[in-house]
Amino acid sequence: MKKLRIAIDMDDVMANTSKKLLQLHASLFGSSWQPNDFKGLGFQELIKAEEYQVIREKIFEKGFFADLEVLPDAQEVVSYLHENHEVFIVSAAMEFPNSLTEKQTWLGEFFPYIHWKNIVFCGDKSIITADVLIDDHEKNLITFQGKPLLFDAIHNQTLTGYQRVHSWREVKEVIDRLAHEN
Repeated sequence: MKKLRIAIDMDDVMANTSKKLLQLHASLFGSSWQPNDFKGLGFQELIKAEEYQVIREKIFEKGFFADLEVLPDAQEVVSYLHENHEVFIVSAAMEFPNSLTEKQTWLGEFFPYIHWKNIVFCGDKSIITADVLIDDHEKNLITFQGKPLLFDAIHNQTLTGYQRVHSWREVKEVIDRLAHEN
């Protein structure tokens, strides 16, 4: 088994950012959307542009990233990957300055075994060199030189051209297969 270098995004990959965005939209605009409402659609196909702008402004406020839920099985699978591979958490956090401390604190709470040297807060992920990148945004996957894995999220339902993973259990299966192929 080959030891892989794995870069893992945070928002909507480890942390359920979309759930918080939907809750925020519901509190501000009275919507009752659920993640399944987005199947086959992109996030902005259901949410009006002016509402999206209001929501986006809330993301810049202090506290937004502090209390995100961990996605199912993320802690267990990331721990397994950490034990068997070289894992880096990579977040384009620079866009949201308040998120830096909140994300670092969040990682310390839910993923305490990830050393600070393995946390990369950047603005452009094209600088990242790894064997695998697990991310939910094409802008990060398109420039990646290794194996890109698209983590399924409500905002990327119409995106094609990447291997899509729907859960952390599926991530583990794909990584195990990749490690044994090399």
